[in-house]
Amino acid sequence: MKKINLAISGCMGRMGQQLIKSSKKNKKFKLVALTENKLINKKFNGIKPELNSEKAFKKTDLIIDFTIPSCTIEILEIAAKLKKRVVIGTTGFNRKQENIIKKYSKKIPILKAGNMSLGVNLLMYLTQIASKSLNDEYLSKIFEIHHKHKKDYPSGTALMLGKGIADGQNKNLYNLIGKKFLNKKSFPYGKKINFNSIRKGEIIGEHEVKFSSGKEIITLNHEAFDRTLYSDGALTASNWLMKKKPGLYSMRDLLNFS
Repeated sequence: MKKINLAISGCMGRMGQQLIKSSKKNKKFKLVALTENKLINKKFNGIKPELNSEKAFKKTDLIIDFTIPSCTIEILEIAAKLKKRVVIGTTGFNRKQENIIKKYSKKIPILKAGNMSLGVNLLMYLTQIASKSLNDEYLSKIFEIHHKHKKDYPSGTALMLGKGIADGQNKNLYNLIGKKFLNKKSFPYGKKINFNSIRKGEIIGEHEVKFSSGKEIITLNHEAFDRTLYSDGALTASNWLMKKKPGLYSMRDLLNFS
């Protein structure tokens, strides 16, 4: 069986380091390139990290990207020229950047997910079902906790869950985003979706969606204990994307949720 030549961008980050470990154990992949935003005089699995460039990605079949939005856009520009597939785990994109990703997906296959976990993507699906099933009396809010090193908030996963609520109501997420709180002990429901993000310790990820009518509360939640949950999910997504035509895909497409 021919192995998939893999490149990992953001190789010095938490997910980058975890992906290096997971790809080494996965027989479907051969790690051929690592990139970072600055030159590093160190090797991982015998590979020295490079800057993002056509040279760095030339021998790869697919790039897994866990970086920052501006870096992801840079990688997509190179990948589109070289016709390389890209799995995006980066979060924090603005609307303009989201549109740029859609533009590149017309040229190459891209799978983008704010979270690579099966459980979280199931939670998003259940959130959509709940949102569709409940009437206008029910208000919603989303709570999430991540480690103290995570800079963006709300998390990409929290926004995914927000999209689940919006999709259930046949509305655009950007029109439903309410207030964004950071490190608050409590926060209110609103006519729009309010978010509260906690940043502390080394917590991998906890997410909670609440719907309230004032008479009852419905809670959906997910807790992650092991970072390999995300790296294994990214590799599963990579293997799946190798068989796809240009387009913008999600973990929901992979998992075949209707």
